[in-house]
Amino acid sequence: MNIQRAKPAEEPYSQSLKHSKDKKRKIPRHDDFGQARDFNGALTVLEFQRLSHNPSPDLNPWIAYYAFHLGDYAKAKEEYLSITQQPSCTSDIWTYLACCYFYLGMYQEAEMAVQKGPKNKLQNRLLFHLSQKFGDEKRLRSYHLNLQDVTEDQLSLAAMHYLRTHYQEAIDIYKRILLSHREFYALNVYVALCYYKFEYYDISQEVLAVYLEKFSDSITGLNLKACNYYKLFNGKAAETELKSLQEILTPSVSFAKDLLEHNLVVFRNGEGALQTWPRLVDVLPEARLNLVIYYMRQEDYTRAYELIKSIEATSPQEYVLKAITNLCIGQEKGSRENINMAQQFFQLVGSSASECDTIPGRQSMACCYFLLRQFSDVLIYLNSIKNYFYNDDTFNFNFAQTKARVGNYKEAEEVFLLIQSDKIRADYVYISWLARCYIMNRKANLAWQLYLKMETSAESFSLLQLIANDCYKMGQFYYSAKAFDVLERLDPSPDYWEGKRGACIGLFQMIIASHEPREHLKEVVHILRNSQNMQVDIIVKIIGNWAKENRMSLIT
Repeated sequence: MNIQRAKPAEEPYSQSLKHSKDKKRKIPRHDDFGQARDFNGALTVLEFQRLSHNPSPDLNPWIAYYAFHLGDYAKAKEEYLSITQQPSCTSDIWTYLACCYFYLGMYQEAEMAVQKGPKNKLQNRLLFHLSQKFGDEKRLRSYHLNLQDVTEDQLSLAAMHYLRTHYQEAIDIYKRILLSHREFYALNVYVALCYYKFEYYDISQEVLAVYLEKFSDSITGLNLKACNYYKLFNGKAAETELKSLQEILTPSVSFAKDLLEHNLVVFRNGEGALQTWPRLVDVLPEARLNLVIYYMRQEDYTRAYELIKSIEATSPQEYVLKAITNLCIGQEKGSRENINMAQQFFQLVGSSASECDTIPGRQSMACCYFLLRQFSDVLIYLNSIKNYFYNDDTFNFNFAQTKARVGNYKEAEEVFLLIQSDKIRADYVYISWLARCYIMNRKANLAWQLYLKMETSAESFSLLQLIANDCYKMGQFYYSAKAFDVLERLDPSPDYWEGKRGACIGLFQMIIASHEPREHLKEVVHILRNSQNMQVDIIVKIIGNWAKENRMSLIT
């Protein structure tokens, strides 16, 4: 078969030479890649040039610049350090080096380096943020006063508002800048982050979409989208969003790799937590907090407390987590100091202007009053948010206990019975409070059934004491007598005999008054004969005489 060629197999020599010259002229330059924000490409070109025989003297600053923008702060730091050893090093290199130290969390080194740089706006912004890291409010205010109404300074101020959980102030600044610079698409990510912190996940997603429409492969944007999906839908939907990110990650983007690995564990409800989070504790602040939550769920309160006790809380979530951890460790070790600390943390959150009208804020205030044993106040706060937690077993457990503590046993019983968690229903606190509600609602038989289902233990003994005494107070002498009888057989104490004697006599009186069935009289006699006390014969004789007069047989 004869194949027709569209063009000659070989180009004429002159034409080939022309193309060769064009190719030479089209050798890529690093700044071409830089303008296109292809920092990997720019870095590759520079690394190649560095290996040439006559590398340009300005390679190091550019390599450091591109490495910094790729998030490879360690590489950028090494490049800047090498430049500082050169006689031609300019003072601004020290400021750039300080920025690398800052992003690596080496704040002391950043402080020393930036002081060697020139006094300019960048130095002021860096010292502004270092003051916040050092917790030096006086210095922070002084550098704040030096900020000007220029974009870079205002962005720095917005970032500070974000770090201090002043999200609305940050949003206001970002939106004001966007009005003048709509081409600053990345600001939409920052606004979306603020709305995410406000828990307005749907609004966050709408704002984020503006940025992702322009930069669909943004690691930061796609990660935030996944986080929104996690909150709006579930972990599986969020994990699906992360799959596209894993395909575009490069080895140089290590910070994103750590972040995505961390979030993947969150989306999988803690699966693989101990393999991932411990090594990220000093890399991502969220890793430490999530590891604390993981240990709390595993009831490893000591490890959780050790992780969080050194954290200086700055957000309501951190204060709440410190409160819960202190409360659990306090209850476990019987430490009043930890419990008082928990109460103070809860009060800080619940009474703060930013949280007092939020659901977490009201929950915190309820916890504060619960620890202060001011249960009427607890009910005010829990009633205001109960519609949001109708099927929440933990909320209902606390809600029911509070109702019982203020004497509202009927409603308390109803809420206790809404709880579906097997773990809570097996908890002695649940069983004992439900038993008390049954007794106070004149359903002592149901309280007795709770005891019969328990295995012999210290808790079953405590429940017997509760049934015996509460039934006695409520005039439900039949079950009081049965409980005191078991208690006396387990521990022949005079107190239990006296309780049983009083319950039996009380039951006898109620039978005489026709308030209890006569059939119980036989069991009363049987219960009394289980005791060795000499008063038994006298009481049984009196009961026997009445039974004889009323033509009732006591023979079983």
